[in-house]
Amino acid sequence: MKKTPKNIFTEGPIAPAFISDSIAKHSSNTSIGGHSIFLGQVRADVIDDKQVIAIEYTAYNELALEKMHQIREAIFSKYPLTCMHIHHSLGRVAVGEICLFVFTSSAHRRAAIDACNEIVERIKNELPIWGKEILEDASHQWKVNQ
Repeated sequence: MKKTPKNIFTEGPIAPAFISDSIAKHSSNTSIGGHSIFLGQVRADVIDDKQVIAIEYTAYNELALEKMHQIREAIFSKYPLTCMHIHHSLGRVAVGEICLFVFTSSAHRRAAIDACNEIVERIKNELPIWGKEILEDASHQWKVNQ
């Protein structure tokens, strides 16, 4: 049976309540000994003396979801994870709000930490997701991933 890609996209910012609820749901799984969490937050960078006030995220959804499915399968093959959750914003996300939530769990911390780090790097380097930085004067520029 072929697994179908999971939707990782959330319209707008990822709510702190959603994040805390996701974490709380794992307390009943007593085989988990470690979690690793990465939260990406929109920074108030200054570009040409203008402050970034938001990022507007767009993606080539079908390709991004298929690529994320491949990454997900590769990470599950490489690390002994209990679970993995990935959520990435689309649309406008204001400075200070969360735009990326990666959450991995395993019996031992090292697998969760290493898997989480690898997922974040692969998302940044491999998924067709773009961020348009909106500046305080309503101008914009395309964000370069770092």
